[in-house]
Amino acid sequence: MKYICQCCGEEKEDWPALAYNAPYFYSCLSEEELKDAELTSDLCIVDDSENIHRFIRTVLVQEVIDDCRDLDYGIWVSLSEKNFNEYVENYDNKEFETEYFGWLSTYLPDYDFQESVPTTVVVNNSVGRPFVFPHQSYDHPFVYDFYNGITKEEAEKRINRVLNRE
Repeated sequence: MKYICQCCGEEKEDWPALAYNAPYFYSCLSEEELKDAELTSDLCIVDDSENIHRFIRTVLVQEVIDDCRDLDYGIWVSLSEKNFNEYVENYDNKEFETEYFGWLSTYLPDYDFQESVPTTVVVNNSVGRPFVFPHQSYDHPFVYDFYNGITKEEAEKRINRVLNRE
């Protein structure tokens, strides 16, 4: 979709969101393990006999420092049982707003993740899916890029990689 950008006055075309259909944990399950998992477009539960893992789909907006557009990600975070249940109970409540602690549960190919990144999940059901903000104090290139922005060239490289145009 092309439009005239109100920021710079140039004709722009929206970038696609880099969306992930399932948490990384889910995508690593065997055929047998998938029998003990539930996945919808917004929720995922995996019972691995030792633990029950709960995930929700969220949005992360990455600033692009040399463009008027931002790069949107559709990513997953894990929540505690209490927070997951509260989120599900209020899923259709348009007035529900809260914040949760969550762990990034999407593998982003642009980064090396030895462990998950802690996040704050901001829920405001009147605007749609929750937004995710990595904890600024966590030392990781992903967190640095989130708070300092990426270039248009880097954003387009990521989009092309996901669309298999590289």
